[in-house]
Amino acid sequence: MDAIQALSQIEEQREFEFTDKDFKYIQEFMLRETGISLSERKNSMVYGRLARRLRRTGLDNFRDYFSRVESDLDERVAFINALTTNKTQFFREKHHFDFLVDTLVTEWQKQKKRRIRIWSAGCSTGEEPYTIASTLAACGLLTPNYDCKILATDLDTQVLEVARNGTYGIDAMKAIPDQMLRHGFIRGKGKKQELLKVKPLLQQAITFKQLNLMGDWPHKGPLDAIFCRNVMIYFEKDVQQMLIQRYWEKLGSGGILFIGHSESIGQMGSRFENLGQTMFRKP
Repeated sequence: MDAIQALSQIEEQREFEFTDKDFKYIQEFMLRETGISLSERKNSMVYGRLARRLRRTGLDNFRDYFSRVESDLDERVAFINALTTNKTQFFREKHHFDFLVDTLVTEWQKQKKRRIRIWSAGCSTGEEPYTIASTLAACGLLTPNYDCKILATDLDTQVLEVARNGTYGIDAMKAIPDQMLRHGFIRGKGKKQELLKVKPLLQQAITFKQLNLMGDWPHKGPLDAIFCRNVMIYFEKDVQQMLIQRYWEKLGSGGILFIGHSESIGQMGSRFENLGQTMFRKP
Protein backbone atom coordinates (compact mmCIF):
# COMPACT_ATOMS: atom_id res chain seq x y z
CA MET A 1 0.00 0.00 0.00
CA ASP A 2 1.50 3.36 -1.03
CA ALA A 3 1.30 6.56 1.04
CA ILE A 4 -1.63 8.00 -0.94
CA GLN A 5 -3.71 4.84 -0.48
CA ALA A 6 -2.88 4.77 3.24
CA LEU A 7 -3.95 8.43 3.66
CA SER A 8 -7.16 7.76 1.74
CA GLN A 9 -7.96 4.82 4.01
CA ILE A 10 -7.39 6.95 7.14
CA GLU A 11 -9.72 9.67 5.81
CA GLU A 12 -12.44 7.10 5.09
CA GLN A 13 -12.27 5.96 8.72
CA ARG A 14 -12.65 9.47 10.10
CA GLU A 15 -15.82 10.25 12.00
CA PHE A 16 -16.05 13.80 10.61
CA GLU A 17 -15.21 15.12 7.17
CA PHE A 18 -11.93 17.03 7.35
CA THR A 19 -10.92 18.77 4.13
CA ASP A 20 -7.74 20.52 3.03
CA LYS A 21 -9.70 23.77 3.35
CA ASP A 22 -10.48 22.93 7.00
CA PHE A 23 -6.82 22.28 7.76
CA LYS A 24 -5.80 25.49 5.97
CA TYR A 25 -8.22 27.48 8.13
CA ILE A 26 -6.67 25.98 11.28
CA GLN A 27 -3.13 26.70 10.07
CA GLU A 28 -3.98 30.33 9.32
CA PHE A 29 -5.86 30.80 12.59
CA MET A 30 -3.04 29.42 14.75
CA LEU A 31 -0.37 31.41 12.90
CA ARG A 32 -2.37 34.63 13.15
CA GLU A 33 -3.49 34.26 16.76
CA THR A 34 -0.55 32.49 18.41
CA GLY A 35 2.40 32.58 16.00
CA ILE A 36 2.43 28.76 15.97
CA SER A 37 3.12 27.18 12.59
CA LEU A 38 1.42 23.81 11.96
CA SER A 39 3.12 21.76 9.25
CA GLU A 40 1.24 19.46 6.87
CA ARG A 41 2.45 16.41 8.78
CA LYS A 42 0.40 17.58 11.77
CA ASN A 43 -2.85 16.93 9.84
CA SER A 44 -3.79 13.72 11.66
CA MET A 45 -2.81 15.09 15.07
CA VAL A 46 -4.92 18.21 14.51
CA TYR A 47 -7.91 16.17 13.38
CA GLY A 48 -7.69 13.81 16.36
CA ARG A 49 -7.55 16.62 18.92
CA LEU A 50 -10.30 18.70 17.36
CA ALA A 51 -12.59 15.72 16.74
CA ARG A 52 -12.82 15.47 20.53
CA ARG A 53 -13.95 19.09 20.65
CA LEU A 54 -16.67 18.39 18.06
CA ARG A 55 -17.99 15.49 20.12
CA ARG A 56 -17.95 17.58 23.29
CA THR A 57 -19.81 20.47 21.67
CA GLY A 58 -22.31 18.19 19.95
CA LEU A 59 -21.44 19.49 16.48
CA ASP A 60 -21.07 17.17 13.51
CA ASN A 61 -18.94 19.18 11.07
CA PHE A 62 -15.90 21.44 11.14
CA ARG A 63 -17.59 24.35 9.37
CA ASP A 64 -20.05 24.80 12.24
CA TYR A 65 -17.30 24.23 14.76
CA PHE A 66 -15.16 27.02 13.26
CA SER A 67 -18.16 29.35 13.49
CA ARG A 68 -18.40 28.46 17.19
CA VAL A 69 -14.70 29.21 17.65
CA GLU A 70 -15.10 32.63 16.03
CA SER A 71 -18.10 33.60 18.17
CA ASP A 72 -17.51 31.89 21.52
CA LEU A 73 -14.48 33.03 23.55
CA ASP A 74 -14.52 29.94 25.79
CA GLU A 75 -14.45 27.61 22.78
CA ARG A 76 -11.75 29.74 21.20
CA VAL A 77 -9.60 29.10 24.29
CA ALA A 78 -10.43 25.37 24.21
CA PHE A 79 -9.52 25.25 20.51
CA ILE A 80 -6.09 26.78 21.15
CA ASN A 81 -5.56 24.59 24.22
CA ALA A 82 -6.28 21.47 22.15
CA LEU A 83 -3.59 22.35 19.60
CA THR A 84 -0.88 23.41 22.03
CA THR A 85 1.79 20.78 22.65
CA ASN A 86 2.90 20.57 26.30
CA LYS A 87 5.77 18.18 26.90
CA THR A 88 8.07 18.86 29.83
CA GLN A 89 9.73 17.41 32.92
CA PHE A 90 11.64 18.50 36.03
CA PHE A 91 15.28 19.50 35.45
CA ARG A 92 14.97 19.14 31.69
CA GLU A 93 18.31 20.17 30.12
CA LYS A 94 19.93 20.10 33.55
CA HIS A 95 23.02 22.07 32.48
CA HIS A 96 20.88 25.24 32.52
CA PHE A 97 20.16 24.78 36.22
CA ASP A 98 23.77 23.89 36.96
CA PHE A 99 24.67 27.25 35.39
CA LEU A 100 22.00 28.95 37.49
CA VAL A 101 23.62 27.56 40.67
CA ASP A 102 27.30 27.70 39.78
CA THR A 103 27.39 31.01 37.90
CA LEU A 104 24.29 33.18 38.17
CA VAL A 105 23.53 32.76 41.86
CA THR A 106 27.23 33.18 42.67
CA GLU A 107 27.31 36.44 40.67
CA TRP A 108 24.17 37.73 42.37
CA GLN A 109 25.58 36.99 45.82
CA LYS A 110 28.89 38.70 45.05
CA GLN A 111 26.98 41.74 43.77
CA LYS A 112 24.83 41.65 46.94
CA LYS A 113 21.86 41.59 44.62
CA ARG A 114 18.58 41.23 46.48
CA ARG A 115 15.91 41.81 43.81
CA ILE A 116 15.72 38.87 41.38
CA ARG A 117 13.17 38.47 38.59
CA ILE A 118 12.90 35.38 36.38
CA TRP A 119 10.42 34.53 33.62
CA SER A 120 9.47 31.00 32.57
CA ALA A 121 7.84 31.62 29.17
CA GLY A 122 5.90 28.55 28.05
CA CYS A 123 5.82 26.95 31.50
CA SER A 124 3.38 24.17 30.56
CA THR A 125 2.35 22.11 33.61
CA GLY A 126 4.81 23.87 35.90
CA GLU A 127 7.85 21.62 36.02
CA GLU A 128 10.21 24.32 34.73
CA PRO A 129 9.28 27.15 37.14
CA TYR A 130 9.20 24.71 40.07
CA THR A 131 12.64 23.49 39.04
CA ILE A 132 13.87 27.09 39.03
CA ALA A 133 12.26 27.78 42.41
CA SER A 134 13.63 24.61 44.04
CA THR A 135 17.09 25.49 42.76
CA LEU A 136 16.86 28.98 44.25
CA ALA A 137 15.51 27.56 47.50
CA ALA A 138 18.47 25.18 47.77
CA CYS A 139 20.78 28.17 47.30
CA GLY A 140 19.06 30.09 50.08
CA LEU A 141 17.44 32.72 47.86
CA LEU A 142 13.82 32.07 48.83
CA THR A 143 14.26 33.75 52.21
CA PRO A 144 13.25 37.16 53.61
CA ASN A 145 16.74 38.41 52.73
CA TYR A 146 15.84 38.32 49.03
CA ASP A 147 13.05 39.72 46.88
CA CYS A 148 12.92 36.81 44.47
CA LYS A 149 9.95 36.31 42.12
CA ILE A 150 9.25 34.02 39.17
CA LEU A 151 6.61 34.71 36.53
CA ALA A 152 5.42 31.54 34.79
CA THR A 153 3.24 31.94 31.71
CA ASP A 154 1.61 29.75 29.11
CA LEU A 155 -0.98 30.08 26.39
CA ASP A 156 -2.85 26.95 27.53
CA THR A 157 -5.19 27.61 30.47
CA GLN A 158 -5.61 23.91 31.25
CA VAL A 159 -1.91 23.25 31.88
CA LEU A 160 -1.76 26.37 34.05
CA GLU A 161 -4.37 24.85 36.37
CA VAL A 162 -2.17 21.76 36.74
CA ALA A 163 0.82 24.00 37.42
CA ARG A 164 -0.97 26.04 40.09
CA ASN A 165 -2.03 22.85 41.86
CA GLY A 166 1.56 21.65 42.06
CA THR A 167 0.81 17.93 42.37
CA TYR A 168 2.65 15.33 40.26
CA GLY A 169 3.06 11.58 39.99
CA ILE A 170 5.77 10.07 42.17
CA ASP A 171 7.80 9.10 39.10
CA ALA A 172 8.57 12.79 38.61
CA MET A 173 10.94 12.72 41.59
CA LYS A 174 13.43 10.53 39.67
CA ALA A 175 14.62 13.61 37.76
CA ILE A 176 14.94 15.86 40.85
CA PRO A 177 18.33 15.98 42.66
CA ASP A 178 18.12 15.09 46.37
CA GLN A 179 19.04 18.59 47.57
CA MET A 180 16.25 20.22 45.52
CA LEU A 181 13.83 17.45 46.49
CA ARG A 182 14.36 18.19 50.19
CA HIS A 183 13.89 21.92 49.77
CA GLY A 184 10.93 21.91 47.45
CA PHE A 185 8.76 18.80 47.54
CA ILE A 186 6.76 16.54 49.86
CA ARG A 187 5.89 12.91 49.12
CA GLY A 188 2.31 11.97 49.90
CA LYS A 189 1.35 9.46 52.58
CA GLY A 190 -1.24 6.72 52.73
CA LYS A 191 -3.59 6.90 49.76
CA LYS A 192 -1.51 9.75 48.36
CA GLN A 193 1.85 7.98 48.53
CA GLU A 194 2.07 7.90 44.74
CA LEU A 195 1.91 11.71 44.58
CA LEU A 196 4.54 14.41 44.89
CA LYS A 197 3.44 17.84 46.16
CA VAL A 198 5.27 21.14 45.74
CA LYS A 199 5.97 22.92 49.03
CA PRO A 200 4.25 26.28 49.69
CA LEU A 201 7.68 27.97 49.75
CA LEU A 202 8.03 27.32 46.02
CA GLN A 203 4.43 28.12 45.14
CA GLN A 204 4.60 31.48 46.92
CA ALA A 205 7.60 32.49 44.79
CA ILE A 206 5.77 31.88 41.49
CA THR A 207 2.95 33.75 39.77
CA PHE A 208 1.20 31.68 37.07
CA LYS A 209 -0.46 33.69 34.33
CA GLN A 210 -2.08 33.02 30.96
CA LEU A 211 -0.17 34.87 28.27
CA ASN A 212 -0.02 34.86 24.48
CA LEU A 213 3.56 35.62 23.41
CA MET A 214 2.16 37.42 20.39
CA GLY A 215 0.36 39.93 22.61
CA ASP A 216 1.35 42.39 25.33
CA TRP A 217 3.80 41.40 28.06
CA PRO A 218 3.10 42.49 31.67
CA HIS A 219 6.64 42.80 33.06
CA LYS A 220 7.68 45.80 35.10
CA GLY A 221 11.40 46.42 35.41
CA PRO A 222 14.30 44.43 33.93
CA LEU A 223 14.50 40.62 34.11
CA ASP A 224 17.55 38.71 35.32
CA ALA A 225 16.78 35.52 33.40
CA ILE A 226 14.29 34.31 30.80
CA PHE A 227 13.67 30.63 30.19
CA CYS A 228 11.97 30.13 26.81
CA ARG A 229 12.90 26.56 25.98
CA ASN A 230 11.39 24.34 23.30
CA VAL A 231 8.72 26.95 22.60
CA MET A 232 10.07 28.81 19.58
CA ILE A 233 10.40 25.63 17.52
CA TYR A 234 6.67 25.98 16.82
CA PHE A 235 7.07 29.47 15.34
CA GLU A 236 8.11 30.75 11.92
CA LYS A 237 11.65 32.18 11.70
CA ASP A 238 10.50 35.80 11.54
CA VAL A 239 8.35 35.32 14.65
CA GLN A 240 11.29 33.73 16.46
CA GLN A 241 13.46 36.76 15.69
CA MET A 242 10.74 39.14 16.84
CA LEU A 243 10.40 37.26 20.14
CA ILE A 244 14.14 37.18 20.75
CA GLN A 245 14.31 40.93 20.11
CA ARG A 246 11.59 41.43 22.71
CA TYR A 247 13.39 39.13 25.19
CA TRP A 248 16.55 41.17 24.69
CA GLU A 249 14.61 44.35 25.49
CA LYS A 250 13.15 42.83 28.68
CA LEU A 251 16.47 41.52 30.03
CA GLY A 252 18.56 43.71 32.28
CA SER A 253 22.29 44.17 31.73
CA GLY A 254 23.95 40.79 32.28
CA GLY A 255 20.62 38.97 32.05
CA ILE A 256 20.53 35.46 30.60
CA LEU A 257 18.27 33.98 27.91
CA PHE A 258 17.92 30.18 28.05
CA ILE A 259 16.52 28.46 24.95
CA GLY A 260 15.96 24.83 23.95
CA HIS A 261 18.68 22.53 22.64
CA SER A 262 17.16 22.43 19.14
CA GLU A 263 16.64 26.21 18.92
CA SER A 264 18.90 29.07 17.84
CA ILE A 265 18.74 32.86 18.11
CA GLY A 266 19.73 33.49 14.49
CA GLN A 267 20.51 37.10 13.55
CA MET A 268 19.98 38.26 17.13
CA GLY A 269 23.18 36.42 18.04
CA SER A 270 25.09 39.66 17.46
CA ARG A 271 23.21 41.28 20.36
CA PHE A 272 24.11 38.55 22.88
CA GLU A 273 27.23 36.96 24.32
CA ASN A 274 27.02 33.24 23.48
CA LEU A 275 27.85 31.25 26.63
CA GLY A 276 27.42 27.88 24.92
CA GLN A 277 24.82 25.16 25.58
CA THR A 278 21.97 27.43 24.38
CA MET A 279 22.65 30.15 26.98
CA PHE A 280 23.00 33.80 25.95
CA ARG A 281 23.93 36.85 28.03
CA LYS A 282 22.84 40.39 27.31
CA PRO A 283 26.05 42.47 27.61
